[in-house]
Amino acid sequence: MNKVLIDGNRLSLMEFVNVARYGYKVELTQDAIERVNSSRRIVDEFVDNEKAVYGITTGFGKFSDVSITKEETRLLQKNLIMSHACGVGAPLEEEIVRGIMLLRANALAKGYSGIRLSTLNTLIEMLNKRVHPVIPEKGSLGSSGDLAPLSHMVLVMMGEGEAVYNGEVLSGSEAMNRAGIKPVELTAKEGLALINGTQVMTSIGALTLYDSINLIKHADITAALTIEALNGIIDAYDYKVHMVRPHKGQISTAKNLLKLLEGSKMTKKQGEVRVQDAYALRCIPQIHGASRDALDYVLDKVLIEFNSATDNPLIFTDSKEVISGGNFHGQPMALSFDFLGIALSEIANISERRLERLVNPALSGLPAFLTRKGGLNSGFMIVQYSAASLVSENKILAHPASVDSIPSSANQEDHVSMGTIAARKSREILNNSRKVLAMELLAACQAIDLRGKKTLGKGTEVAYNIIRECIPEVEEDRVMYKDINTCEDIIKSNEILNKVQEKIGNLL
Repeated sequence: MNKVLIDGNRLSLMEFVNVARYGYKVELTQDAIERVNSSRRIVDEFVDNEKAVYGITTGFGKFSDVSITKEETRLLQKNLIMSHACGVGAPLEEEIVRGIMLLRANALAKGYSGIRLSTLNTLIEMLNKRVHPVIPEKGSLGSSGDLAPLSHMVLVMMGEGEAVYNGEVLSGSEAMNRAGIKPVELTAKEGLALINGTQVMTSIGALTLYDSINLIKHADITAALTIEALNGIIDAYDYKVHMVRPHKGQISTAKNLLKLLEGSKMTKKQGEVRVQDAYALRCIPQIHGASRDALDYVLDKVLIEFNSATDNPLIFTDSKEVISGGNFHGQPMALSFDFLGIALSEIANISERRLERLVNPALSGLPAFLTRKGGLNSGFMIVQYSAASLVSENKILAHPASVDSIPSSANQEDHVSMGTIAARKSREILNNSRKVLAMELLAACQAIDLRGKKTLGKGTEVAYNIIRECIPEVEEDRVMYKDINTCEDIIKSNEILNKVQEKIGNLL
């Protein structure tokens, strides 16, 4: 039914991707509606009684000691959004913006934020009618949440700012008008409820995570082809080896390799040609496996964050308490997305080392740079250069953002997470790593042809055939970036992964 029901408690990664990337519609559950209304009644009661409560009847940050009258509460929320919309840089991609809107709506649906149901429904209606606010990618400290970028989202809800509607960048008011959505006039607590959270970093990081889970399976497929191209020794992937050091990811990778290589006539047994392979082949389970375990850790943290209340203050309806805390702080996501970037960087790192073994005749026993007419032709020489460049860039990007902090708001907000920078970096590392794997995949298929292709494994045969249907063997030098881009697009589409899994079953 291309619809996702949200209640603040059960959003999954696949549901998130379905809404963000594939345009599924969103609807609140009845339980969520009741919780939102209950929470709002508490806010209205505090405003009517002019009780001093942070962000409701006071200013924000350093101005938390400034009282706001009942009459000024609407202007307070409007001013908050306008003053905080200080994002800069290129606009975030549409799927990231959709993810942000979904995650903010899901957090508000928990019923701890005090927003009016009508305001929450406006956000959901924008998502469903594809009114996508223009949100600049830079400007968040990741605490108090993603204040600046989320303010750009809320500007459009108010009929301000800019939005993309039907592929056209429009003023917020025009986009809302064309979609038939009435802008909202924010009232007490609502502006703060909408921008005090980690949804920008989480949307960027979660989409990166989803693609990383697929990419690491492509890494196993690509590595398996390289193993065949280099007549690799499969004893190193024996189940017995990994059961005496039972890291989950290591065991899964070894199983995947043996599944992919089953029936291959191009692999070797220990002692047939040599006793052992270099680490780039022999240690694939340990290296890919460690990155797999990192992805599992990040997934666990992302799912918690998906279904958390991350604004401030929080409203507890049972006790009628309003508690000012720090759930907006992005540190859990900052560390997770730094870890994600490091894990992806290592996948590219070992891929480039395998590529070097393919093109280096001293290591492969194949023609130098995988061309039969070396000298006249350079073959894959500069493919490896380009891969090395991306891997080096990844090493710079993998430096953790979360170890940095710059105090803000006159030292009221004196430690911040930089989690949005961590998420953005991990996405860039993902893009670089996918390109490196595409280069290795091309080189592995070329090396198999030069080696004299024999029967490949049940899984690798499928992958090889898909590449060769689109990209022929390199007989003479040609413009290589086109092949690299084509191969990257094949990986992006998951065509190889899907067809390999149809043949041999799901990879772990």
